[in-house]
Amino acid sequence: MGKIRIVYMGTPDFAVLALAALHESGAEKGWQVVGVVTQPDRPAGRGKRLLLSPVKEYALAHGLPVLQPGRLRREPEAIGALAELAADVMVVAAYGQILPKAVLEIPTFGCLNIHASLLPAWRGASPITAALLAGQSETGVTLMLMDVGMDTGPLLAQAKMTIGADDTTASLSQKLAAQGAALLVESLPRWLAGEIAPLDQADLPGTVSLCALVKKEDGQIDWSLSAAQIERMVRAYTPWPSAFTTWKGQNFKIWQARVIAGNAGAGEVVLMGSSVAVGTGDGLLELLTVQPAGKRALDIRSFRNGAPDFAGSRLGEREEVPNQ
Repeated sequence: MGKIRIVYMGTPDFAVLALAALHESGAEKGWQVVGVVTQPDRPAGRGKRLLLSPVKEYALAHGLPVLQPGRLRREPEAIGALAELAADVMVVAAYGQILPKAVLEIPTFGCLNIHASLLPAWRGASPITAALLAGQSETGVTLMLMDVGMDTGPLLAQAKMTIGADDTTASLSQKLAAQGAALLVESLPRWLAGEIAPLDQADLPGTVSLCALVKKEDGQIDWSLSAAQIERMVRAYTPWPSAFTTWKGQNFKIWQARVIAGNAGAGEVVLMGSSVAVGTGDGLLELLTVQPAGKRALDIRSFRNGAPDFAGSRLGEREEVPNQ
């Protein structure tokens, strides 16, 4: 039997490590990545320059063929191009589209997905953010056999990970990407050899939970929430869309914060010794790193040096427009 032919499907940074692990272990494991499928280049920035996905950048740098269909469900010619790659197995990680049945049926050994949660928890597009917002102490990755549903297919393997007190979506994504890559390379040979029996998610512990795609407005802080909830928002929405509020009617981002004892009016900025904190619906949120509109991120002491009127102000208020 010749080398196992693998088609890899992924788009963001999270998906790069698994592709690299497959490509770099090919000679040892007896497989070859014969094609990489990623989302189309997107215009970005003021100049609308086309931005390549991180997965495409890796593929081009290592001489791997790249396909970039728009919508697989609407492009039968793209599905035909995939079929021509004659994949024995497809591996998917944060690709960005639900695969139609016609794609799922192409590879002999199915389509395997690396999902950044312990399924059946957090099916959907933002499982890492959802776990942080929920205040979980543990998460992990799941290797599953895909079906036509949204992360509903049977489980092949899982690995757990503790969520650190300072973890953000950015830091946890890096850790889970590495964990997922290792789990894939460890489990794929066993799956190809018929040594793994798929386990239906209905037979797994825990209840099904869903998460949606994060929208920019999700990061807006409601100061009537508890300090603990807002602190989780700060970590969950780093790097995007950030946890943000307004100060003097302008956007004001909070990049690092922690919960401390005390009380003040919701959104009221108070001094607690050498600390700067904001009142919430329950407790105080100490500010550590902030970013006022049009400025770079600053530690709170540096920001206060240039904004002596910050203490005593109220965040989240709309600026009054004077009568003309």
